[in-house]
This record gives sequence, structure tokens and C-alpha cells, in this order.
Amino acid sequence: MAAKIHKEHGQLQEIVRSWETRWDEIQELELLLELATEENDAEMEHEVAGSLDALQDGIAVAEVECMLSGEHDANNAIMDIHAGAGGTEAQDWVSILMRMYLRWAEQKGFKSDILDYQPGDEAGVKSVILMITGHNAYGYLRSEVGIHRLVRISPFDATGRRHTSFSSVMVMPELDDTIDVDIIDKDLRIDTYRASGSGGQHVNKTDSAIRITHLPTGIVVQCQNERSQHRNKDMAMKMLTSRLYELGREKQAETKEDLHGDKKGISWGSQIRSYVLQPYRLIKDHRTDMEVGNVDAVLDGSLDPFIKAYLLWEK
Repeated sequence: MAAKIHKEHGQLQEIVRSWETRWDEIQELELLLELATEENDAEMEHEVAGSLDALQDGIAVAEVECMLSGEHDANNAIMDIHAGAGGTEAQDWVSILMRMYLRWAEQKGFKSDILDYQPGDEAGVKSVILMITGHNAYGYLRSEVGIHRLVRISPFDATGRRHTSFSSVMVMPELDDTIDVDIIDKDLRIDTYRASGSGGQHVNKTDSAIRITHLPTGIVVQCQNERSQHRNKDMAMKMLTSRLYELGREKQAETKEDLHGDKKGISWGSQIRSYVLQPYRLIKDHRTDMEVGNVDAVLDGSLDPFIKAYLLWEK
């Protein structure tokens, strides 16, 4: 408990320091603008304008961070992306979403790892599990939970018809040792298998990958990213702990909705966002009504407008 309090205290101090720094920047820019105006210095005015734009972007980021006050918002995130019905088209959609989230993480300066990767039959990806490591990773990415819908002219259809594809995204916080989830050994079935993804000669020729099935709930987790079976098992157990914890919270949320009529709940089967590439180009979040016409930018990782809109809607 002391370690958790110390961690939260340090995070709050960092937020305060961040706002203090921005306040100092505002005062400095005010002085520079006064000086530029007095001396009629157009070049200095241009520099101040550029600095103001950068400061405004920084303040927007800080505003979002202030909304991340959930119990596990500061934690790393585990993302599980699965293809829906539709074969190759849906599996290609998973690969597009995977790239989008990896690019978003890169832009944030977060570390990303592929924990498990199941390639598609002909192209794309059947399912992939990502670990996004960075401060507030889970707080940002929990906005992505649900069904993502793609409408486009399929590159796999020789007749050039328009197709609709679906993929599901699940996001869980990586839990630390302060969270106690009771897992009984006899409730687990642990299987080993040969890794199917990249990883070099060692990974491809040994049964280092681990699959754990939690028999009471039917939850299955697997990991093949690490080179050793032991480390894959440790990571799979972390994933199972997070899944079970989220399942418990989900049941509590459903009970709360039944009692209080909370309309903000999002079921796992909900369609949260549509990505329309044909006959027009628009991405729309159905919870917040946030719309972005620059489809390419979003698919290249520019998710922050949707994340901010979700956090405001959630409040």
C-alpha cells in the first residue's frame, strides 16, 4: 500500500510540475510579445506565434492527462485485437488496426511489444496481443474497447465490390502486485506449442509458446513473444490476471447499470467506431459523435481527438 501511495504521489507531483512549467512559459512569451511589439520586430513576433502553437498543443495534452484519474489509468495496457466474420478481409482489417495502434504508441513515445500473433490464412492477422508500455497507456487506450467497423472497396475482391469488416478490441491494464486476483492452480490448463511468429531460430524450433485456459470462465490467454517458456508463462499469467480482474469489474458495472440505469456503459459487442473509406471518407465515433475526415492521418496513428472526446463524454 505504501508503494502504491508513493507512486500516486509522484504522478501527482509530475502533473503539478508540468502545469507550473507551462505557466512559466506563458509569462515568458507575454514578455517576448511585448518586446516584439515595442520594437516592431516581425521576426520575433513570428517566433512567439510558433511557440504559442507548441504551448497550446502541450496544454491540450496536459488537459487530457488530468482526465485520467481512474484507478488503473496510469498503468501499461494490454490490447487484444480479433478479426470478426469475413475471412481475409476481416483479417486484413486487424493488421490495419494493429499498425494504427503501434504508430500511435510510437508517436506518444511509448514502448510496444507483440505478445502473441496469429497470422491470417492468406493475408492479414487473425488475432494479435500488444503490450503498450508508458505512463497512462491504459487510460488512453481504454477508449478503444469495442467493435471497430471498416467500409471500403476490398483489395481482395476482383469485382471491386464494397465490403464491411469488423474487428473487436479489448484493452486491459497491466496489474501490479498490489492487486490480488485469486487464481487456483487446479482451475488452469497449461499447454505448450511452437511459436508461429517471428523470433529467430530458437523460437521457431522449440515449444516455447504458452497457452493457459482458465476452466471456470473459459478465458484463454497465450504468449509467444519471449524466447523462454518460463517468461512466456509469466506474461500469460499476467494477461490472465488482467482478464479476470476486468471480468469482475465488468460484472460490477453491469450490476450498477441495472440498479442506476447508467447509460454510459459499453458492452463488448457494441460498435464504437466506423471507418468509412468508400463511397466517402470519414471516421466517426458513435459514442461521442466525433468525426474526422482525414482518414489517412487517423489510420497512421492520430487517435488523440477521439481519445479526448471519449474522456470528455465519459465524464
